[in-house]
Amino acid sequence: MSKDDLISLKDDMVAFIEGHGMQRLPGFVTEDVPTVLWDGKDNPDSWKDFVEMAKHAGAPFVTFSEVTLEHEELDALVEEANEMNYPDEEASELVEADWLRKYTGMLGYIQLGFVYQGVVFLHETTTEWYERYQALLEDIESFQDIVIDSHPDHDDVD
Repeated sequence: MSKDDLISLKDDMVAFIEGHGMQRLPGFVTEDVPTVLWDGKDNPDSWKDFVEMAKHAGAPFVTFSEVTLEHEELDALVEEANEMNYPDEEASELVEADWLRKYTGMLGYIQLGFVYQGVVFLHETTTEWYERYQALLEDIESFQDIVIDSHPDHDDVD
């Protein structure tokens, strides 16, 4: 299995979940609900333990979400990084965005989840490039927030 593309892992997860007689609910669990993140302790098969725990807890389904890096998303990110750093074409954000191009079309993130007694339990699997992509997105969003907040025409009064 490639460490850069989680597609074969996704196939294994789907087969394992269905093999346990559970359904997959396509859905992403956001940060605004009470959650507990599964600690896999660097065990690449910890997702299997997670699915077995969901089954043991009586969960009828497991939420399943995935993220593939799309060309359009990366192009938009490059454009934002370019605007943020113009005229510096060697800015770290642009270099990082260009480095990410080789991962377009690859699956970089999978989130599994189940609900038990009002709490969502999550298991996340990511690639290194996806984590770098997320960090770049956050950096650009933070910069845009600073620019918007410091704009002289910005009015905070409702």
